[in-house]
Amino acid sequence: MTGPAPSDGGDHGLVDIAVIGGGINGAGIARDAAGRGLKVLLCEKDDFAEGTSSRSGKLIHGGLRYLEYYEFRLVREALIEREVLLASAPHIIWPMRFVLPHSPEQRPAWLLRTGLLLYDHLGGRKQLPASRSLDLARAPEGAPLHPEFRRGFEYSDCWVDDARLVILNLIDAAQRGASILPRTRALRARREGGAWLLEMQGEDGLTQMVRARALVNAAGPWVQDVVQGVAGQNSAQSVRLVKGSHIVVPKFWSGPQAYLLQNSDRRVIFVNPYEDDLALIGTTDIPYDGRAEDVAIDEDETTYLLEVLRRYFRTPPQASEIIHAFSGVRPLYDDNTDNPSAVTRDYVFEVQGAHDTPPLLSIFGGKITTYRRLAEQALQRLGPWFPAMASAWTARRPLPGGDVGGTFGDFVSGLARDYPALPFKLIQHYARLYGTRARQLLGPAGASVDLGRHFGGAFYEREAAYLRETEWARRPADFLERRTKHGLHLAPAERSAFENYV
Repeated sequence: MTGPAPSDGGDHGLVDIAVIGGGINGAGIARDAAGRGLKVLLCEKDDFAEGTSSRSGKLIHGGLRYLEYYEFRLVREALIEREVLLASAPHIIWPMRFVLPHSPEQRPAWLLRTGLLLYDHLGGRKQLPASRSLDLARAPEGAPLHPEFRRGFEYSDCWVDDARLVILNLIDAAQRGASILPRTRALRARREGGAWLLEMQGEDGLTQMVRARALVNAAGPWVQDVVQGVAGQNSAQSVRLVKGSHIVVPKFWSGPQAYLLQNSDRRVIFVNPYEDDLALIGTTDIPYDGRAEDVAIDEDETTYLLEVLRRYFRTPPQASEIIHAFSGVRPLYDDNTDNPSAVTRDYVFEVQGAHDTPPLLSIFGGKITTYRRLAEQALQRLGPWFPAMASAWTARRPLPGGDVGGTFGDFVSGLARDYPALPFKLIQHYARLYGTRARQLLGPAGASVDLGRHFGGAFYEREAAYLRETEWARRPADFLERRTKHGLHLAPAERSAFENYV
């Protein structure tokens, strides 16, 4: 099954692993486990990726600044994963070059160059070009910057559509037999008869039950709520919630490059091309002690981001030009570090249960780049309970739609030849979001009129139906903000009309 099933109550019987949490870690574990022959169920209280996993900086990266905190193992693992993920999903992950203007007040040039050389080689880089020095007074990348920034560096990392990465993992899990339940809240779990008895409730109010040989707590910011409130356990570990906010403005420079800006507080701000003609700017790092559901950007964060832009760019955007903003809560493993920016982005597992007791595995921390490796290690920790489980496999298999063969550009050209009457920009949109699944979506469509009602921008009824049928989309934000970014390109009246349609 690749799409949604209605919440019908009842008993799901016995599964090997029940996963609580439909963010990137839960989705990755469900996919990996299903591919190893385990019977899997995943439940998520909201829409998939509705929390942290759709509110990231949209990067698959090693974390250049983590080298300053001596996180060499994490950076190396992330750089290795960057290559693996780029190969597995070239439709939603692609290379991006980052320009780092030298600001001598923050870090000396020799330190930046040394860090970039280490970054180039720490993970065995194969697909991406190496870093290089730039004369910003002459290079076109320096044109939008203030003239005092005369020296800089350029390096490679990757862009990712974070929410789609979650969905693709869940689609693959479902195709391999996993039961995937959106908007289904884990109410309570208890050990009974050699298994966990997990009680869940769908948005229709009906109760569902499943018995599981192992319970995986991948609830992100709500990990401790699941340990204590659902499973009735105590934990020796904890997470530290850190708020990260981003703003979206019209793109205000020429060229495909992104920028990495050093600030006076030693933080760094990413300024990335976004959705062709927009820019994504962030992030902030602020301790957060409220409800994760209530997180939102505040005026001080907006001012902070705009001030960094003013320091570097000749014509920075103004507050009135912000067209969208979002905040996310990062559930970082609490390593007792005072500075929120220095808190480790590594992850820690806690397994509760002896070998003759059904285990509860809880995940503390992590980052989107290392989710696949985290899933492998999570299943390795559960290995004693599943001795017949197959070996790791996800490093060698593309995600759904990622089997483009050759280069992504060649794939787009081939899709355009197959659908010559469709606008090329529309072809690019379908290729980017769906990869080889685009042909399944388009079917025999010969022209735009065959795609049904036009909601605005590049959004047609055919795509909305496909998202409903194959990707669990139900509410307007599922379609407009997470499965796609159409919401950024619709006029208010167009958005309202689509909401009425849904």
